[in-house]
Amino acid sequence: MSDQQRKILVTSALPYANGSIHIGHLVEYIQTDIWVRFQKMQGHECYYVCADDAHGTPIMLRAQKEEITPEALIARISEEHQADFKEFSVAFDNFHSTHSDENQWLANTIYESLDNKGHINKRTIKQLYDPEKEMFLPDRFIRGECPKCGTADQYGDSCESCGATYSPTDLKNPVSAVSGATPIERESEHYFFKLGDFEDMLHKWTRAGHLQTEVTNKLDEWFEAGLQEWDISRDAPYFGFEIPNAPGKYFYVWLDAPMGYLASFKNLCDKSELNFDEWCQAGSDTEMYHFIGKDIIYFHALFWPAMLEGSGFRTPTAIFAHGFLTVDGQKMSKSRGTFITARTYLNHLNPEYLRYYFAAKLGSGVDDIDLNLEDFTARVNSDLVGKVVNIASRCAGFISKRFDGKLSKNIHDQTLLKSMVDANKTIANAYEAREYSKAMREVMSLADKANQYIDDHKPWIIAKEEGRDEELQAVCSMGINCFRLLILYLKPVLPVLATRTETFLNIAPLQWQDAGSALIDHDINKFKPLMTRVEKEHIDAMVEDSKEDLTANATEQVVARGPLADNPIADEITIDDFMKVDLRIAKIIKAEHVEGADKLLQLTLDLGGETRNVFAGIKSAYSPEDLEGKLTVMVANLAPRKMRFGLSEGMVLAAGAGGKDLFILSPDSGAEPGMKVK
Repeated sequence: MSDQQRKILVTSALPYANGSIHIGHLVEYIQTDIWVRFQKMQGHECYYVCADDAHGTPIMLRAQKEEITPEALIARISEEHQADFKEFSVAFDNFHSTHSDENQWLANTIYESLDNKGHINKRTIKQLYDPEKEMFLPDRFIRGECPKCGTADQYGDSCESCGATYSPTDLKNPVSAVSGATPIERESEHYFFKLGDFEDMLHKWTRAGHLQTEVTNKLDEWFEAGLQEWDISRDAPYFGFEIPNAPGKYFYVWLDAPMGYLASFKNLCDKSELNFDEWCQAGSDTEMYHFIGKDIIYFHALFWPAMLEGSGFRTPTAIFAHGFLTVDGQKMSKSRGTFITARTYLNHLNPEYLRYYFAAKLGSGVDDIDLNLEDFTARVNSDLVGKVVNIASRCAGFISKRFDGKLSKNIHDQTLLKSMVDANKTIANAYEAREYSKAMREVMSLADKANQYIDDHKPWIIAKEEGRDEELQAVCSMGINCFRLLILYLKPVLPVLATRTETFLNIAPLQWQDAGSALIDHDINKFKPLMTRVEKEHIDAMVEDSKEDLTANATEQVVARGPLADNPIADEITIDDFMKVDLRIAKIIKAEHVEGADKLLQLTLDLGGETRNVFAGIKSAYSPEDLEGKLTVMVANLAPRKMRFGLSEGMVLAAGAGGKDLFILSPDSGAEPGMKVK
């Protein structure tokens, strides 16, 4: 245990309750979990809290589409998120929701304090309004032509083509992404947080060591432009908390989202003997750290500390921003199968592989990291299986068979053991500084030393020679002690491997202070394989499943929610390209469920003397018995594609809003199977 126990509150950014966790998200949660586990191994009082970010227009609209309440939607997503986190060993001390009594209390308390001190302003603004849905449109739910460069299908606040930012009212030919209607301008009174009131405080706070240097430098751009008032209100209908004494006005999701950190902790305090005020009021001597992505720095490093300062709560000790994840050097891609959800990964691979690989890549900066799938396979197999676990497998058998599981009474190589024990300071400093890649390099260097020791002493040869039993026991016991230290140093990264090792070694859960001791004259259990190799076929299957997720969702991605919605047009093709598509009438002669697939039906199609097998993502809209005997339109010259469930030999055309509102395209009466569609 460290000389002085620290009291530490740690958070990760809140996952949005409108979709699944993917491996890009996991960079942050794994990074945070490693740091928390290290602090707890040090003996500090450390709590890791999080919550689902459960408010906003997208959640309201998705719930309407699914014909359920927003509460039912966020409850389902929360269950899914927590199951994924648990399997990746992301161990929150509390996981809550921003749609909670604690968060409403915090939102009201902070807002009313700011309002009473004159930090809230009200004024009338013009906004785009959807006359069909009868709602004001958030910027991201408006599409149109960029007012600067004329590029079509751009968001309401910025252009992805030229990078310009603008007001939604400046868009040319704007369209509602919700209904497809042409928006109209309407006036509405909105509430604003006067961020400029805290400019001096923020200028000092952002330069006082609470942020990474590159983040501080980035924030200079905002100070140079001048801190503007922040619109913190939204009009009904909106899923969120109503602003006190302002009927029909709701807190913008980004106001109460960061409050979810403290709300989750308050929920934990209320369930335990922790004192919320002691940890969270201004002047607290506790520590509070936020791990976030670099894309949300503005909210966390300016708005959040200003709101806390203005309402009597403590500001963060530090905010740690990280970069994005690329896969094989590129942005995650659905079409390439590299947009991988947590669940798809878990269906194929050990989650500890990913924890280790991320740790081997992560530093303390905001640089992006790359998941190279070939390197991932090679590094996990080489480092974890080939170096670390291999030490135990090379030595444990001799201890069990020849010495009844009893380790030697002596340390065979005191110099080697001392070098491995002394490394704990360097490794601990690297963990504390979030320089995980440095820590992993140090651990693997020690693993090389341990393997070299075993290679030099060759216990497999000693075992064949008479009169050398004591030496054999000592050498293998030395190997086991080296292995124990390596696992201790890796425990923040690989908690499941550590637990299995503790069972194998017959020891209590490893703490950082245990590095100074050794296992002497100690009974261990029979060795069982602790980790298997990454197999290429498992990687390939995961990528294929991710592509299948895309295929199954394809009809939902082209739904008619309004021109272009949030689905940008693909690269242009020529008329010659289009003429290559061979559309044919097909008769569905058999339709059946696909075991293990949530969205697919397997269709057997008659093309007029030829049958085809096609997997179609239409299960949400059709029962198999309703399809058999019907005619449809298919792409007949699409190259066959091998999927986990079999070979798909074409594509059935479907359109609609998704879910139950999905319609396979049907030909006019008189059509026959095999006829060409012109």
